[in-house]
Amino acid sequence: MSLPFQYVVLRCVPRVDREEFVNVGVVLYCQQADYLEAACHVDRERLAALSPEVDLDGVCSALRAVESVCRGDASAGDAGRGPLGTRFGFLKAPRSTVVQPGPVHGGTTDDPARQLEHLLDRLVG
Repeated sequence: MSLPFQYVVLRCVPRVDREEFVNVGVVLYCQQADYLEAACHVDRERLAALSPEVDLDGVCSALRAVESVCRGDASAGDAGRGPLGTRFGFLKAPRSTVVQPGPVHGGTTDDPARQLEHLLDRLVG
């Protein structure tokens, strides 16, 4: 059974004024499967080459916060307390921080977890 899903690619934007970014993660939401997960990979060398002053530990911390919201951890505060759709809405909302979501994309899948891994491999590396 093919299920519709939505996803956003998470981008590290070390300097917003330069509009340069490196993809560092994917958040996938599939309402029918009751699924909201993030998968992340930070290529520290690539980010440092783009922006030597980037706070790599801060980027990793921001990505852990995204994962906490997906899981609904108490440590995520109000952002992690709502239903999955509300949490995805929070994560996909535009922001001007170092880690930003890209545009929302969609598709269909038989296996949301496998689709998330596929998107991470294809879009983040």
